[in-house]
Amino acid sequence: MQFAWLYPRLYPVLAASFPLGLWAGNPDRREIALSFDDGPHPEYTPALLRLLDQEQVIASFFWLGCWVDRAPAVAKQVWDAGHWLGLHGYHHRSFPRLSADELQRDLKRTQWAIAQACQLDPAWVQHHVRDVRPPNGLFLPGALAQWRSWGYRPVMWSVVPEDWTHPGPAVVQRRVLDQVQNGSLIVLHDGPCGGHDVVKTVAQLIPALRDRGWRFVTVDRLWDAIEQGALNPASPKPTAREIDRAIDQMSDE
Repeated sequence: MQFAWLYPRLYPVLAASFPLGLWAGNPDRREIALSFDDGPHPEYTPALLRLLDQEQVIASFFWLGCWVDRAPAVAKQVWDAGHWLGLHGYHHRSFPRLSADELQRDLKRTQWAIAQACQLDPAWVQHHVRDVRPPNGLFLPGALAQWRSWGYRPVMWSVVPEDWTHPGPAVVQRRVLDQVQNGSLIVLHDGPCGGHDVVKTVAQLIPALRDRGWRFVTVDRLWDAIEQGALNPASPKPTAREIDRAIDQMSDE
């Protein structure tokens, strides 16, 4: 079942309810971030890298440790190209299904894989590659505070065009253009699910977004909005009535 219609309604409710995560950047800046989950893939990621280099776009990649171990040379290429790295777990297991100890080991194992593949000091990776995006966007209510206590930064999303269901580049582009706004954090995939179309999709998206005046930045730039106190500066936590209304609207679809 596809839920592309749901995400634009769900995002503002979740962003206001769970402010410890990065959902979007500064609403006053004409900046957006392209992010890619589930890689690095030995076929799809190198082709994507060539396109990003051609377009002079620096993106953010949230990696699965198992794929880093399978394609270490590709991981090194991504790092050498200057892209931002984040963690997506080791095996794409749902974080709520893991105990706290299991999740910590999972994240550390992914950091270790990145350190080995990219030939980096493991201590450096531990302190600098610490942005975490949970698989499928799933987390328990207290999880974001817990991850922060471990030294990680939760990274979520504001635009999810559901490319992993293979709707085609034209549909993905339309969904992104319908939702994008200042500070948008766009989620695409360069892994086994969604990666087949990622180059065609991004080749269409980049010029379309540039034509509308947006600049491409990485996740660390979006974090600047939090550090400057500019992220969702006036976003109150939604009331129970507002949440119920949003759920009712979803049910009507």
